[in-house]
Amino acid sequence: MSMRVRAAFAGIGFVCALWALSLSAQSTETFKARLTPVPADARTRPELTGSGTVSATLAGTTLTFSGSFEGLKTPATTANVHAAVAPVAGVRGPAIADISVPKAVSGAISGAVELNAKQLETLRKGGLYLEIHTEKAPEGALWGWLLK
Repeated sequence: MSMRVRAAFAGIGFVCALWALSLSAQSTETFKARLTPVPADARTRPELTGSGTVSATLAGTTLTFSGSFEGLKTPATTANVHAAVAPVAGVRGPAIADISVPKAVSGAISGAVELNAKQLETLRKGGLYLEIHTEKAPEGALWGWLLK
């Protein structure tokens, strides 16, 4: 193999190593949410009790959740990540993923979600939120917007 070819391979290897190093050094982004009762009407207000906190870490396109909740009136049934219809906080939207939550009135929240480009933009604009549903509040009992 000629000296030029070896030098070219060495250069390519060096560039690949720098690229890999930069990928591994990517910083993560952290988001937090305070879980509070969802907006209610007179019919659902008595069923909405409790509180909680959630932290979410974004590494690449993976958003990983951890947190806890307590004080629900009836056991949790599901927890979902929702994306606002408009990519800003305060505008409700459809569920985009499920998050693990125990079927209890208190417990831990955990899970990870792969986000697409639009969902990443929505997250960074404050438009993703976590919502916990319960037996007596199937439309949602607690929610919290993921903010930096």
